[in-house]
Amino acid sequence: MALWGNKDDVYSGGTIAVDYATKVVTGTATTFTALTVGDVILIGAGNTFGQAVVSGITSDTVISIASTQYLSGAAISGVDWTASQRPKYLAGDSNWASTEIYGVDATEVGIARTTIFSVDHGGWVGLTTYTDGHGNTRTKSEVIVAMSTITTGTATTTGTGGDAADDTQFADS
Repeated sequence: MALWGNKDDVYSGGTIAVDYATKVVTGTATTFTALTVGDVILIGAGNTFGQAVVSGITSDTVISIASTQYLSGAAISGVDWTASQRPKYLAGDSNWASTEIYGVDATEVGIARTTIFSVDHGGWVGLTTYTDGHGNTRTKSEVIVAMSTITTGTATTTGTGGDAADDTQFADS
């Protein structure tokens, strides 16, 4: 199990429920067998419930997670989700919200050069947008893992996706 992969959107589809006590995630209309142990699942629209690392895959509708530590504690049932190969250690990193981590490919780096989202290198990037004291929108970024192999495409039920819906920040073309 690597510390990170090259797809920021491996799979999404269906809805899930999480049992905090057993650390079992049950899916409806899911294909969990498209995942790999070590993938990170982001739970809820906009990752509203948090994230967890997949520790076991039982079937298309049942997986286990390593910990519930980075979940909100609220009941999770019938919510959307997505899977990513983002760095696992970022789940507990207080410097970056999980919605601020992007897999940025070389094309996206080039296109972003003329925007406020410009980054120095492709790979796993942390990006925070804020308003300064003068009312100007600013960003700060950090290349967390520099790599040129982040894949493009969208998540599929076969797990062959790659590029998350981050086009507001990092357009594909």
